[in-house]
Amino acid sequence: MMHRYGCEVRILVATCTVDYVGRLTAHLPSAQRVIMVKADGSVLVHADGGSYKPLNWMSPPCSLRESTLESGELLWLVENKAGEQLRITLHSIDHDSSHELGLDPGLQKDGVEAHLQVLLAAHVGLLGEGWSLVRREFPTAIGPVDLMCRDAGGASVAVEIKRRGEIDGVEQLTRYLELLNRDPLLAPVSGIFAAQEIKPQARTLAEDRGIRCVVLDYDTLKGTEDPSLRLF
Repeated sequence: MMHRYGCEVRILVATCTVDYVGRLTAHLPSAQRVIMVKADGSVLVHADGGSYKPLNWMSPPCSLRESTLESGELLWLVENKAGEQLRITLHSIDHDSSHELGLDPGLQKDGVEAHLQVLLAAHVGLLGEGWSLVRREFPTAIGPVDLMCRDAGGASVAVEIKRRGEIDGVEQLTRYLELLNRDPLLAPVSGIFAAQEIKPQARTLAEDRGIRCVVLDYDTLKGTEDPSLRLF
């Protein structure tokens, strides 16, 4: 059975086995987990630990087909346009509910963070000579990228801006980059993590993932000094 997505979020608590088949293979043995099917079509598999990050997921656009195995268990086959598959075998279901969340107003950045975005968009050349701004709040299926730019060679660069740069901000940008790089009209897309202060652990993680770190001087960007950025 093919499922079409509406405006509801579906949440399951189930004992399940999960297999991912695509650019690599991954296997989650049988255990009780939370499975979320969002209104945009994304499917996420969560454990009790691991904070907000799912154990495995499939980003939209994708299809979800449900079938019954000879054992009587349900099989969810989630597949994206690239042919990657998330196979979820539901051994038992303890909870299954759907919820209408309504229109979300989106993340409201604090004043300094929002102003940093406006200022850096106006002076995007500070990130590199010959750079240009494509758009602020560039839309993706999982939220807007603060700035989408093009470097002097015309390559796409996604910029995530924070007042204080921590690991969760790097993870957020990583998810954006993974999704953006699936778009052949944009790929390859590199990333910049820009903040007034970047924690050492966040810098290490960003650099390990090939993400460039930029420290922003708020007063400088406001024009109180000669405009410049400290790059580390």
